[in-house]
Amino acid sequence: MRTITNLLGSLLLLLCATGFVHAQETATRTPDVPYVPTRQVVVDAMLKLAKVTKDDVVYDLGCGDGRIVITAAKEYGATGTGIDINPERIKEANANAQKANVTDKVKFVEGDLFETDFSKATVVTLYLLPTVNMKLRPILLEQLKPGSRIVSHSFDMGDWKPDQTINVDGSTIYFWTVPAKKK
Repeated sequence: MRTITNLLGSLLLLLCATGFVHAQETATRTPDVPYVPTRQVVVDAMLKLAKVTKDDVVYDLGCGDGRIVITAAKEYGATGTGIDINPERIKEANANAQKANVTDKVKFVEGDLFETDFSKATVVTLYLLPTVNMKLRPILLEQLKPGSRIVSHSFDMGDWKPDQTINVDGSTIYFWTVPAKKK
């Protein structure tokens, strides 16, 4: 009996330690970009450029304080998901969604952009760095349905020519439509 108790105790300790190490690995991964909030005038222009409607599912990759998906829900009636690796940003985004009374339309997920399924999105917004955009580009093209829209604040996607580029209050915004899949 004592051997079984010791074995179960050891197994429980091992499981707890494994969970703790995994939690530490997730929490200590360095974000790919620094947190710099998108100004509201740029958020508004990004959503307008993407022609967001109540039928859209907006995903903001690197959502920060959640302002893009919150605005999409509040102003257009869209649903949305914000993804960020920083747990503090997720807490802040959830608090902001609650203040804006849109918790029924938006959710925020702590996660790694490169390990997240965002195939349900009809609109994807980005304010990342060029290297991150380029790393995400094949994932976006693989996961998103043709006709889905991508809007990026400040940074393009290399040789993928945007459908439209606009300047708003000193910021450049790029817009692409996901093309039909090649057979």
